[in-house]
Amino acid sequence: MNTLTDNAIMLKVRAGDLDRMGLLFERYNRQLYGFLFHMTYKREASEDMVQMVFYKMLKYRHTFTGDGEFVAWMYSIARNTIIDEAKKNKKHLHDSAEDMAEVLPSDMSTDGQLERKQEKQELHKAMSKLSTDQREILTMSRFQELKHQEIAQILNITEGAVKVRVHRAMCELKNIYTKMVS
Repeated sequence: MNTLTDNAIMLKVRAGDLDRMGLLFERYNRQLYGFLFHMTYKREASEDMVQMVFYKMLKYRHTFTGDGEFVAWMYSIARNTIIDEAKKNKKHLHDSAEDMAEVLPSDMSTDGQLERKQEKQELHKAMSKLSTDQREILTMSRFQELKHQEIAQILNITEGAVKVRVHRAMCELKNIYTKMVS
């Protein structure tokens, strides 16, 4: 079976085969939702932004050249969508650390599961205290598991700068988390 690369699919979409966008949506809607949710901690806003990102990819399909990776182009659009939404709402999209407990799963019953839930809540609270740039780079690197090269393309920086920013963000997250659980 000959599966098309993301770039090949997007080039077909660019050429007018709009039905192919469904393949990209199937491949990336959950991953994109995860990124947007970790940046905003708002479920509905994240779902809406996923739709907006795919709409913008269709609208601006002519800007996709195929020279870079599709994923980098998609995340660039997602980043711009977050910025646009924040400007439109004239505030940060993510909830306060105290509000985050409400968005995390609460259906755990055993002690071990409860402990994991509490640790996860503390981690998300710590993440919310990072700067937007630090949270973004950790989300791409650790949660989305993007390669440093892909992150460098998305942020328009060098791979070395990505490594340094990830390291600094991890150190800051560790400091915040340690203070919170001490």
